[in-house]
Amino acid sequence: MAISRRNLFGLALAAAAAFGAAPTVAAAADYPTRPITLIVPFPAGGGTDTHLRVLADLVSKELGQPVTIENKGGASGTLGPATMAATAKPDGYTISQMPATLYRLPFIQKTSFDPKTDFTYILQLTGYAFAVAVKADAPWQTWDELVEYAKANPGKVSYSSSGAGGTQHITMEQIAKKLGIKWIHVPYKGGGEQNAALLGGHTSLNVASTGTLGALADAGKIRMLVIWTPERLERFPDVPTLREEGIDMVVTSPYGIGGPAGMDPAVVKTLHDAFRKAMQQPAHAEIMAKIGFVEDYLGTDDYEKFVMQFIGEQKAMVEELGLAKK
Repeated sequence: MAISRRNLFGLALAAAAAFGAAPTVAAAADYPTRPITLIVPFPAGGGTDTHLRVLADLVSKELGQPVTIENKGGASGTLGPATMAATAKPDGYTISQMPATLYRLPFIQKTSFDPKTDFTYILQLTGYAFAVAVKADAPWQTWDELVEYAKANPGKVSYSSSGAGGTQHITMEQIAKKLGIKWIHVPYKGGGEQNAALLGGHTSLNVASTGTLGALADAGKIRMLVIWTPERLERFPDVPTLREEGIDMVVTSPYGIGGPAGMDPAVVKTLHDAFRKAMQQPAHAEIMAKIGFVEDYLGTDDYEKFVMQFIGEQKAMVEELGLAKK
């Protein structure tokens, strides 16, 4: 039977599509064939860096390729992911830790990225265990003593964070609003710098993750006054929660792994599965216990849904605090 010109054209298009799709399918099936870069958007030595270095090593074993850490701190933890979104190919060879500031900062200031469209969300890993710490020789032995002093001395207590608009900064301002406190925010690039500022007497408080503060606490150089987790941590059983101190807040600032927009779903699944298996290894449980983080896993679909909801919640919070960009 004769083939019409229209049918012939359709067959040609189908053949061309199949021809073009073959290399993509093959590439996804072979992935990965070379090392993968995992961006940690904070300086080396903090809790995030400590966690992800161990996890990257475990993921490397699952994938059969090295997963190398690239520290790219700045812009409250958003410089690394933003740079990835702008410059990296969506081929799965450059991925990043995704801090919660990504979903909040665009409402505070102009950014080069849109968290709704510029990233591929792979999986959620955990949430931070944040604490407020003072030097061991600070005059405040308890959270109540600190609050009493801060109320009586507006502007005399300073606290560090990992950047303006980050969870540490936003939460401390929420606490200040609830308690009628005026304290001074001093932003840094990450936990290592914050520790140095506290020990050097440049800030009164260090608001950081237990992964950042733990070693100094063990050495008796600092004292944690309060923690922002739902319950006390087994790692630091003597540190009360905000709720125990009369502030009905729980703040864990969840984070996960993402890549540039447009990643192949097959590559995303490979990465998701490798990270999930790595999270179930004893070595991962050990580092999580050591730094005081708690697993908060979400798969790819649930993670993306959570992020989209979280973005809306962060917009409302920024507006409530009067921090929204003009």
